[in-house]
Amino acid sequence: MKSNTPTVDPEKLSVIALGGNSIIDKGQKGTFTEQFANTRRSMRPVVELLKQGYNFILTHGNGPQVGNLMLQSDRASEEVPEIPLGIADAMTCGSMGYMIEQCLYDVMVGENIWKNVVTVPAQVIVDRYDPAMDHPTKPIGPFYTQEQAEQLSKEKGWLIKPDSNRGYRRYVASPYPIDIVEKDAINLLLRQQYVLITGGGGGIPVYYEDDGTIEGVDCVIDKDLASMKLAIAVGARTLIIITGVPKVALRFGTPEEQQLSRITLAQARHYFQEGEFPPGSMGPKMMAAIEFVQANPKNRVVITDVDNVVEAMHGAAGTQIVAY
Repeated sequence: MKSNTPTVDPEKLSVIALGGNSIIDKGQKGTFTEQFANTRRSMRPVVELLKQGYNFILTHGNGPQVGNLMLQSDRASEEVPEIPLGIADAMTCGSMGYMIEQCLYDVMVGENIWKNVVTVPAQVIVDRYDPAMDHPTKPIGPFYTQEQAEQLSKEKGWLIKPDSNRGYRRYVASPYPIDIVEKDAINLLLRQQYVLITGGGGGIPVYYEDDGTIEGVDCVIDKDLASMKLAIAVGARTLIIITGVPKVALRFGTPEEQQLSRITLAQARHYFQEGEFPPGSMGPKMMAAIEFVQANPKNRVVITDVDNVVEAMHGAAGTQIVAY
């Protein structure tokens, strides 16, 4: 008997991971007015892909937002109960999902596209005994001066260290994502032709207790690695990672910088092992790319900035990471 349930063409299905620059530009305070304006601009190339017949899942980072929320909670701790980091992850999944959902819908309406858009806060399984829990590597929140960093570290016990020569930031644990609790619901919505926003901020980190129940954990999952897991779970062929640079580069920021337009899986592994991609910036993106292409030789990863998304989707811009 033939099923009436629509199918999803994996060749037309992508996961698009929005970077922080898509929502808060460098040098901005990150007001909600600024975030809405940046998000609306970022949705225009996304809607262009919709017009070309693609469907996708949108994910997003939440480092500045979750850090600011934790800072607000800390400063108000004498008046209201503090917010655990895991709950702050869930809150930003909802608040940022609302913002992206509304901006995407409004741009779609302007292009006379009528599709359902929905935000699904996703719980992402991690290993509670992951060694990463004892070695914080994920920056969150605003940038501090060295003097502010030393004071906060002493007062709060936070791990604060330099972040990409832009100042000092708080670092928290970032365990490896294993699975997505809501993946069956996500696949069902995709088959019904919904445009989805999910896995925001790497998702809401949880782990399984011995009795099979789920418990939250206070950490932040890397959104590029979580996006990779999501793309594999839904059978997408393309993972698009939107960041602040148009292409991946070797010897980035030096006079010998070499931008890469296309690299194979073997080359990506070699460059990664040679330390070309720092842990705090391009490292997790390339790790996600390597794992995604390894999962299926038909898969590819595109890394670029928001202005080049449409061209990069067709191989005319950005960096393409392919099997061979």
